[in-house]
Parts: sequence; C-alpha cells; structure tokens
Amino acid sequence: MKYLYFLLGALFLSMGAFAQSKPNIILIISDDQGYNDIGVYGNKVIKTPHLDQLANDGVRLTNFYVTGSGCTPSRGSLLTGRYPQRNGTFELFRNNMVDYGHNYTDYEYSVSPERILGTDLREVYIPTPLKEAGYVSGYFGKWDLGQLKRYLPLQRGFDEFYGFANTGIDYYKHERYGVPSMLDGNTPTTEDKGTYTTDLFENKARDFIEKHSGKPFFLYLAFNAPHGASSLDPDVRGLVQAPEEFQALYPKGKTKAEERKRSHMAAVSKMDDAIGNLLQLLKDKGLEENTIVIFLSDNGGTGVADNSPLRGRKAQFFEGGIRVPCIIKWPGTIDAGLVNNDFLSSMEIFPTLLSAAGVALPDSIVYDGFDMIDILKGKVKNERDEMFWEFRGEQAARVDHWKWMKRDSSEYLFDLSKDISETNNLVESQPDVVKMVKGKFANWQKSMAEAEPRGPFKDF
Repeated sequence: MKYLYFLLGALFLSMGAFAQSKPNIILIISDDQGYNDIGVYGNKVIKTPHLDQLANDGVRLTNFYVTGSGCTPSRGSLLTGRYPQRNGTFELFRNNMVDYGHNYTDYEYSVSPERILGTDLREVYIPTPLKEAGYVSGYFGKWDLGQLKRYLPLQRGFDEFYGFANTGIDYYKHERYGVPSMLDGNTPTTEDKGTYTTDLFENKARDFIEKHSGKPFFLYLAFNAPHGASSLDPDVRGLVQAPEEFQALYPKGKTKAEERKRSHMAAVSKMDDAIGNLLQLLKDKGLEENTIVIFLSDNGGTGVADNSPLRGRKAQFFEGGIRVPCIIKWPGTIDAGLVNNDFLSSMEIFPTLLSAAGVALPDSIVYDGFDMIDILKGKVKNERDEMFWEFRGEQAARVDHWKWMKRDSSEYLFDLSKDISETNNLVESQPDVVKMVKGKFANWQKSMAEAEPRGPFKDF
C-alpha cells in the first residue's frame, strides 16, 4: 500500500511539473501606435526603454502585418486567427453620429449599432482551446468585439475581465462621449473613475499574475494608449491624454499640432513604463524564463504617430496603416537580439500560442495563419507569401514582394523589396504583375464569399 501511495504521489508531482512546464503567455496590444513609435525601430526621440529591452531580449519583427487598418477587424483576427471576411467582423462596431456632435440618450445608445453589434458567437477565441491545457485566462483593457453580455470576454472563454467594450474612451472619466463604459466582469462600474486607464489596466494585470502565478496563465493586456480620447469636452476630444510626469519627458510644443504629438509620445512612454513594471514582476516571481511575451499594435498610427519610413496611416492600406511593430520574447526558445524580416501576420499568433501550449488547432475550423516559431528561430522557410485586405471599397494585396492597392479611383503597384515607402507607382510599367496580383485577390475574394457565413454584417 505504501508503494502505491508513493507511485500516486510521484504521478501527481510529475503532472504538476508538466503543467508548470507549459509557458505562461502575455499578449500586449497597443492602440494606434505607429510603426516607428518605438526607439528600437529607429525613433531617436520617443522614450520606450522597456520595449527596447524586450526587443533586445527577443526578436523584433520588421515585416509584420495586421488584417485591418482599423481597430475592430484587426482585433477580431488576432483572437480568431482568421481574416475579417471569414470571421464576419470586417467593419467597425461604432456610432458615427458622434462625429456630428450628437449626444445619445440612454435609450438611443442602448439600441445603437455600437451597442448591439458583436463578433459572431460561433467564432472560437484563443482562451477556449487553451482551457484544454489547464490555462486560466484574463483580459484587461479595450475589448471592441461587442458590448452585449453574450459578446463579452467572460462569455467568450476568458475567466477574468476588466475593461471597456466599445472603441475609445476618456482616459480618466472612462466615458465614451458621455457614456460610462468601464466593466468589471459583466457589471458596469464607475468605482475607478479618475484613474488613468494605463495605470488601471496595469494594476489589474499585476493582480492577475499575482493570483495565478502557480499555474499556466494567458494574460491579454489591451491598452487604449495611444488612441485619441473619445470625449465630449472639445479641449480633450481626439487628444491623446497623458500624465504630466510623462509629458514632462518632452519639450512643450509651439503649436497645437506639436502639443498633440507631445501628448501622443507621452502616452506611449507611460504605456512602456507599465509594460516595464509587468516585466519586472515576472522576474521578481521567477516567471520570466517560462513566459512568452508578445507585443504589437492593432493597426498603424494616426496623423500624430510616427509611421516612418512607411507611407500612410491608420484607416489606409498603405504600409503605414497595416504594417505594425511586433516584438516576441520566449526565453530558451527564441534567441535574444534577433531581427526578423519575414512576411508574417497577426493571424499567425493564434496557431503559434496553441502550439506553444501543446494544444492542437480545432479540426473543424479553417485558419488563415500558422505556427511561426520555427520561422522565427530560422529553422524553416516562411509559409506566407500572400495576404489580402478589403475595407469600405479599398482593396489591397501583397504577393511576395509585390503590393497592389486600389484606393478611390486610383491603382497602385509597389515593389516592397526596393520601395518600402511606396513612392514609386509601377502600375503602368508592370501590367503583367498587376494582372497576376489582381487575379490572386479575386480568388481570395471568392474563397471568402464561399466561406461559412458569419454575422453581424453578412446576409444569410
């Protein structure tokens, strides 16, 4: 009998060790941060020492794309591993009347598109299959995939949630154009009103790590920085709010535009400081060596951001709208100090994280990405040689190094191997290439149209 107890004890200990061997996962996403809004990407002005160090400790991706030039479609793809046209979230869940100064009554807002739309409930998010491997999952920050209870994180696979579910808020009042927006789980809350959102989300993330450090965890930290504030106050509306302490890192601007730029950089530096605090917590708790950390922006930066050397900005399919900074650290698996120029995308993150956790992708779901770890390690050739975008009539495709785009009545073709800034339009001189890329785009459109339909925008 004693021998049996010994065996059972050894078995349980080995099971516990196996569970602990699974890497913790921290996925951090910023909001409207430009490609060059990080020091290590070449910016000599902005102060981001912790993101710079994260890149030095891992791999910096320079050729990394998101699926949308705006928040909602990009975030939907990140959590599903699928094109927006396949998962159904290819538009924003947003009320446009606020652009014309309309102040919604409680009832108007409760039945408005921004309030009632959400990603199709048949879509599977990252935390659901991670549960099979014993992970506990927490989401803190901007959600943007539906506000009704059935769409919120706790009903979509996450175990803990604190944040807001719409697209943008005042950093201190936690309101979107006067509408209180913060949620603690499924419950609206104003308890933390007045606390700067970056501090608030950092604190919630710290509490989550402290609480769950003894088992594998998946932490999704979605800062709203450096997105413009959605405020009724004309002096705040559209401004990137930032604490004075971090604004003081940069000289005061002589113009309103320079001041807006200063606030944008200050918000990024404040977010960088929060990330540094979380990375230090991992070290203090002995979790650093067994934690995957991924950082990226949800789309390109706005007019106050630095997207150089890329052309364009958020809401455009020029490179500045869809190529984003991405940094990945996984000690013992990815060598430190790497720079990777492979053509990769945010749709690779879902399969990569499941592979790291030892979980197979669901057989019944078509994924548009793949496990990229061996590519980052330089062991295998990159699988991606094409990617496609479509939003509000604008279209784009990248095939190998060729980038085709249709915007309004104009067509563009660029050779990204020679022209990352998209200055030399080759559409007239390379008709065969244009035909080839447009043919692939048409095939992609056809495959998306034939995919199993998803709401809320498709007619089925």
